Amino acid sequence: MELKNILSGLEGLKVKGNLIIDITNVESDSRKIKENGLFVAIKGFDTDGHEYIKEAIKKGAVAVIASIDIDKKLLKEIMDKVTIIIAPDTRYALAICACNFYDNPSRKFKLVGITGTKGKTTTTFMVKRILEKAGKKVGLVGTIATYIGDKKLEDSDRTTPESIKLQEIFSKMVEAKCEVVIMEVSSQSLKLNRVAGCDFDIGVFTNFSEDHISPKEHPDMKDYFESKLKLFDMCKTCFVNADDLQTSKIPKLLPEKDISTYGIDNYCNLLAKDITITNSAVDFKVKIGTRNERIKTDIPGRFSVYNALAAIAITTKLGCGAEEIKEALLDLKVPGRSELVENSKGLSIMIDYAHSPESLENILSATKSYTKGRVISLFGCGGDRDSGKRPLMGEISGKIADFTIITSDNPRTEDPTEIVKQIEVGMKKTKGKYICIVDRIEAIKYAIKMANKNDIIILAGKGHEPYQEINGVKHAFDERIIVNDIISGKL
Repeated sequence: MELKNILSGLEGLKVKGNLIIDITNVESDSRKIKENGLFVAIKGFDTDGHEYIKEAIKKGAVAVIASIDIDKKLLKEIMDKVTIIIAPDTRYALAICACNFYDNPSRKFKLVGITGTKGKTTTTFMVKRILEKAGKKVGLVGTIATYIGDKKLEDSDRTTPESIKLQEIFSKMVEAKCEVVIMEVSSQSLKLNRVAGCDFDIGVFTNFSEDHISPKEHPDMKDYFESKLKLFDMCKTCFVNADDLQTSKIPKLLPEKDISTYGIDNYCNLLAKDITITNSAVDFKVKIGTRNERIKTDIPGRFSVYNALAAIAITTKLGCGAEEIKEALLDLKVPGRSELVENSKGLSIMIDYAHSPESLENILSATKSYTKGRVISLFGCGGDRDSGKRPLMGEISGKIADFTIITSDNPRTEDPTEIVKQIEVGMKKTKGKYICIVDRIEAIKYAIKMANKNDIIILAGKGHEPYQEINGVKHAFDERIIVNDIISGKL
């Protein structure tokens, strides 16, 4: 594709060199550049792509997009070697170039974006399952993996891929004749323009609570909320949770948008009534079309009602009927979300991705409401992330769980012992019984040894993740395998 066509739609560019040249690859990672490539230099949190411009040129880059603060000496050095484009925002430029390079694939299917602090993953899986019941070919991009129909393309290393990767995935989904693509849209992807240029048909904002406040993410809750809200600027139709304090304000914040609401407690367009929650399922009534329908899903908890309502709102908009919705939700399983681990001891052991104060409170409260015995809570907090939530989560577990085991969870570059101590500060504000075991395998062993068949063990935080990240290295750590290896005596 000609460089001038790849740059279509970008404004405020300053160009030195020929735009009538053929580009065969676009990358922001100099290691991936091939002959006749366009290299986009991005200044990241840890590395600055401008430092790798010369390396990209050696590998075959014939054009470079750089920011206005590129080193003048470097600029002079490369000026006669390649076409240079100076862009106001190279992240945004990368996204638009990626859309153009792959011929704007998101315009060729219905694109559904789901944002929010919690519920994104489960809601995307619900939507995918309902649409497939209705006979549609569906793609999914999210925290767990990327799928085309039943085929998993790859596991995910982040909720929303970098823009060039995302458009490549979309292109494959077009080739596979996907009619609808559902994707989780993280606040970071919106803030860093990873989804710029995407043509969203439907957007959903599930809820909003404290998370992702750190030097590498959002400086404060205002920035976090406003970043998420950017999704609705890109959508034709929007749905929000009427019961959430922040999302309920969105219709008034964006009066020009087509926004509908769903909920349980407040006036809304899609209302759940007569809710029943057991230890294995939740069911409720909701009006679909002209009839009240009874919906049941095997993911227990009040939060499952909200996720199901969001999925129903999306899929009815896309033409799905009540029977397809009921059948799809009935036996849905989502990896790492209220996932019960089968084991030879017959213990109730649930893996859940809860890693924020509100999500931990939700899963503990939900299980507390139906468990005959004790709720044994095992969790940690990730390193290099919002440290303010650590004592809050300790306090929450101390107040709700019958016993808490504070342990490690992706300490990254931090000392896991110090993270545990910070969680313990909140725990000490309660009368809750607890123990600190930094080694997560030993912590799981302790939980299994103390539990009986009436108890439930909640392994919170890791969910679908099959690793433990320590000092930049991801070590194999699949809790499903670990639980059964402990019970069988292998660990």
